[in-house]
Amino acid sequence: MACVATRVARFINPNSSLPRHRHSLQQSFQVRHRCYPPKRTHVGVAFALDISFVEAPLTSIELAAEQIYSLVLDISASPALMKGHTRPGQYVQLRVAGSGSKPAYMSIASPPSTAASGSLEFLIKNVKGQTAGFLCDLNKGDKVEVSPAAGNGFAIENLYPAEDFPTVLLFATGTGISPVRSLIEAGFDALKRSDVRLYYGTKNLQWMAYQHKFKEWESSGVKIIRVLSQSDDDWTGEAGYVQASFAKEKGIADPLRTGAILSGQREMMQDVTSHLLAEGVLQEKILKNF
Repeated sequence: MACVATRVARFINPNSSLPRHRHSLQQSFQVRHRCYPPKRTHVGVAFALDISFVEAPLTSIELAAEQIYSLVLDISASPALMKGHTRPGQYVQLRVAGSGSKPAYMSIASPPSTAASGSLEFLIKNVKGQTAGFLCDLNKGDKVEVSPAAGNGFAIENLYPAEDFPTVLLFATGTGISPVRSLIEAGFDALKRSDVRLYYGTKNLQWMAYQHKFKEWESSGVKIIRVLSQSDDDWTGEAGYVQASFAKEKGIADPLRTGAILSGQREMMQDVTSHLLAEGVLQEKILKNF
C-alpha cells in the first residue's frame, strides 16, 4: 500500500517533478536567476483501483496561462460528485470519455461550494500525447469521465482557532496553485490572522495562472508574493526559487503559532518543509494535500 500511496501522490499535481539529484537548500539559494529542473511530467496511471467513473460535459475551456488550461465540468447530473468534494485539496481522476486512455489525477481548483452548485474546475498543463493533453484538446460540450473526489485534502483544522495561528504561509508552484486556490476561495479566516502570505512561483508572468484573481485574494487577507524563475530585466519583484525568496525573510517570529500550506514542485516542498522545521514550526502544522 505504501508503494501505491507514493505513486498516487506523484500524480496529484501533474506539474510536479522529482529531480534526480536534490540540491541542498543553501545551494539553491546561491543562484538567483535559475531555471526549474527539467520536468518529468506524469499525468496518467496504469491503474484505476476499481474506481467508478461518471460522464460530465465540459462547459468551459480557456487558456489560463502559457500551455495551461482552465476546464470546468458540469457535474449536476451526479449528486454523489456534488456531495463528494468537501475539503480543499481533494482530487479526482479524469479521462476523455470513451477514449480508454489512462486516467490522470487532478487536484480540484474550485472550492467545495462550487461542487455543491454542480461544477468542478481544474487547471491542467497541456502535455501532448498524454491524458492531460487530450483533455486540453477538448471542446465545449465534449464529455469527460470523472471519478469520485478522493484524498483528505488540507487538514486546515490543524490551524485553528485562527487567533492561535496568526501566521500562515502558503507555497505553490506551477499548477500546484490549483488546490491552494480552492483553499483561499473556500476561506480559512485569513482576515482574522495577522500574517498570511502566498509565495507563488512560475517561470514568468506568462506561465502564472489566476492573476485576475489576485485582487480578490488579497482583499480576503492573503498577501501574494510572485516569484519568477526566468524573469526578464524589467521584472522588479522576486526572482529565482520560491524557497529562496522565503529564506531571505528574517525568520519566523513565533514558530509554534505558525502554519504552512504547500503544493507543487517536489523539491520546493522538501526544501520549504526542511526550512520550516528548522525554524521550529511543528510538523503537523505543515499541511499538504496528499
